[in-house]
Amino acid sequence: MSKSSYPLKLPASLKREAQRLAKDDGVSLNQWISIAVAQKITAQETTAAFLRRFAGDARPEDMLALLAKVPDVEPLPGDELPEGYRRRPKVSGAV
Repeated sequence: MSKSSYPLKLPASLKREAQRLAKDDGVSLNQWISIAVAQKITAQETTAAFLRRFAGDARPEDMLALLAKVPDVEPLPGDELPEGYRRRPKVSGAV
């Protein structure tokens, strides 16, 4: 495995927490950060792959057609938008 270095600047509070967690795990701070980055990359790539499979060959205009079928009715009790929320203009037509 080839290695490269990267000068990482962390806020002091974040570094302290990472050091604490690394110590709890019995590894160096460097190893702990490397593992954390690897976990994040895996999660991102797994999510991206899932979304690609889930979307299939769907296109934005397919979603607009679907949204156009949603009735314009008042929400059920408890599903109201928060006070002061601005609604976006209604979408019409395809992209």
